[in-house]
Amino acid sequence: MRVGVVQMCSTDDLAANLESAEALVGEAAAEGAAWVALPENFAYLRREGTPFPCAQGLDGEILGRARDWARQHGIWLLAGTFPEAAGDDQVYNTSVLLSPDGEDAAVYRKIHLFDVDLTEQGGSRFQESATIRAGSQPVLAKAPFGPIGLSVCYDLRFPEIYRGYAAAGARFLTVPAAFARETGRDHWEVLLRARAIENQCFVVAPAQWGTHGPDRASHGRAMLVDPWGLVLALAPDRPCSLVVECDLAAQDRTRAALPVQRHRRL
Repeated sequence: MRVGVVQMCSTDDLAANLESAEALVGEAAAEGAAWVALPENFAYLRREGTPFPCAQGLDGEILGRARDWARQHGIWLLAGTFPEAAGDDQVYNTSVLLSPDGEDAAVYRKIHLFDVDLTEQGGSRFQESATIRAGSQPVLAKAPFGPIGLSVCYDLRFPEIYRGYAAAGARFLTVPAAFARETGRDHWEVLLRARAIENQCFVVAPAQWGTHGPDRASHGRAMLVDPWGLVLALAPDRPCSLVVECDLAAQDRTRAALPVQRHRRL
């Protein structure tokens, strides 16, 4: 099946971000993608520490627009993440998988929050927990082309969640992200390929790229990795969409030749 990943440079302009996302989803669908994945914060990317004026529920404008795109193109669509209102001036960083009829197939709320200090690496301090509430449950979505393990950005550093997905039969792992430049240049591709290899899954990793404002920039390099760890698609340094063929029969052959799930002892 053909899968599309989107790379964006979102800002705090909700209307402009939605317009850009709509165009890039349309490009991927026009290239035959049956499933398209948008990045983390695709609709709104704020300055660190500022509130979320567009926080909303699952029935709000952001997912409403995404549902329209899924129905219009007849595709599965991963609405990377959006700020889901959680009460007490906090939000969940929520990823939603939409079916071709615009229905919510799965809802995942980011579990691991990015509370780090990258000043020694030339970056910034981040404290997601100040405004974002952590989710508590991994989510394995069901789709006709196979189960999908959902995650978001910083979750990538915690392999246990992906091992659980693989044990439950996942064929795909999603990692919509806005990876910091300082960590992305050394860790992004390495970690994505590791999750693909150890779990023998396709890893679908749409990304934010570029400078979003005075104190926020993302590494980019959206990619799709196959179960052998080979990078099937890698985004250049600009907003774009990439579409590649994911060979599920080849995945089955990889798993049969190297049956790591059967060999697990711990």
